[in-house]
Amino acid sequence: MNNQIRAEEVRIIGSDGEQIGVLPLTAALLKAEEQGLDLVEVSPNAKPPVCKIMDYGKYKYQRTKQKQEAKKKQKGYQIKEIKVRPKTEAHDLETKVRNIERFIDKNNKVKITLVFRGREIILKEQGQQILKKLVEMTQDFAQVEQAPKYEGRIVTMLLSPK
Repeated sequence: MNNQIRAEEVRIIGSDGEQIGVLPLTAALLKAEEQGLDLVEVSPNAKPPVCKIMDYGKYKYQRTKQKQEAKKKQKGYQIKEIKVRPKTEAHDLETKVRNIERFIDKNNKVKITLVFRGREIILKEQGQQILKKLVEMTQDFAQVEQAPKYEGRIVTMLLSPK
């Protein structure tokens, strides 16, 4: 920008977008100063480098505003966790399904964690049945984003809104 440009000759683009031509750096800086604007190097690798006459402060402000707008439009969500055990009873599962529905309604993802403690590790089949039952009970409002994944004594599955 301005005096930080090291090239001797630069191609100039005016503040209105039209090409002015190739000028020595001093003449380009004078032209920008006459208009009360900055000379900003747009393409330093070109031969000769391309510079644009613009209000750099205004440009930076507009760029930050665009980033803020993009951030607003991003879809945010959280991952909520529900823990179950292989011996979790039907009524308890219904309660957990209500909680899952509440989380999904708020546009969050739900991580279901099945934990085997001690000798429960031999009940892997019951654990799979519980996860299948949860998927069946939540299929109206949720979908499986990540299939059950075994990690030692813990099985995780991820549900997301439909």
